[in-house]
Amino acid sequence: MRDITHKISTLRTALASAVLYITDRTALRVKQGTLPKGDLFDVARAAAFLGAKATPQLLPHCHPVSIDAMDVDFDYLYPDSHPAYFGDGQPDRVGIQLTVSAKSIGRTGIEMEALTAVSVAALELYDMLKPIDDQLEIGHIRLINKTGGKSDNDRFLAPLATCAILVCSDATFAGRRLDSSGKKIEEMLLATGAQVLDYQIVADEKCDIQRIVRHWVDRGVQFIFTTGGTGLGPRDVTVEAVAELLEKQASGIAEAMRTHGQQRTPLAMMSRAVAGTVGTSFIVTLPGSTNGVKECLEAVLPALFHVRKMVVGGGH
Repeated sequence: MRDITHKISTLRTALASAVLYITDRTALRVKQGTLPKGDLFDVARAAAFLGAKATPQLLPHCHPVSIDAMDVDFDYLYPDSHPAYFGDGQPDRVGIQLTVSAKSIGRTGIEMEALTAVSVAALELYDMLKPIDDQLEIGHIRLINKTGGKSDNDRFLAPLATCAILVCSDATFAGRRLDSSGKKIEEMLLATGAQVLDYQIVADEKCDIQRIVRHWVDRGVQFIFTTGGTGLGPRDVTVEAVAELLEKQASGIAEAMRTHGQQRTPLAMMSRAVAGTVGTSFIVTLPGSTNGVKECLEAVLPALFHVRKMVVGGGH
């Protein structure tokens, strides 16, 4: 199964539908409630719930998800009012449209559960009506809409966002260690379509860190990312250096990064990340480890770019 441990939990929704075609005579009996197997829609609704819950057992690569809400609705379709669902030569046909809407808070989508639910419900209708109708047909099984996760990220992508990266490390500045965390930041920013205008390495000195950050702020760089100096060591001064410059802090961003990291390693609780604005620039301090950088950016990108709209007065 695909690894989804790097994903954050978000609200996921899905809307799926299917149509069961029946004869006019069958439709009349459904409405009159004279079916040989009893009530039609309550049983089909229960079948939809069972189908949704069984999805991971039916589809080998489908991750189990929490189904936090699910509704199943039924409606009648007729050739004169819904011609798109009927071909020529079907004047005596009626469609029962099944619609499943589902919600989940998790790391992967719920569309397969919705599609399985609507398919199983349609099969249940088929099974219950087959004794009286030999012209049954299931069609138009489709996903109407889904939200959450990657499908929502496009609205946050910022191909024109300008960024700069500052690596804060005595060892790297002295050439005793190669930088990998700064390169990881660059890789992940470029993957969102953002532009990296500058990339520098500095020793763990407050005055040097602040000097470079101020220079980028004066240049109008929109997003500044630092890596290193967020721990508890005697030379870890990045947080203090940046905090002294911040005009407005965004503590929720630091909390999101720590929460995401804490679910993967207990060491994340020791990171002292801060984030906020200096002028019209937004600064985020990231850990010095490559894996820490990766996990922190997974937690906040690309939604972080929405900050830009707020900073320039565009609101939420």
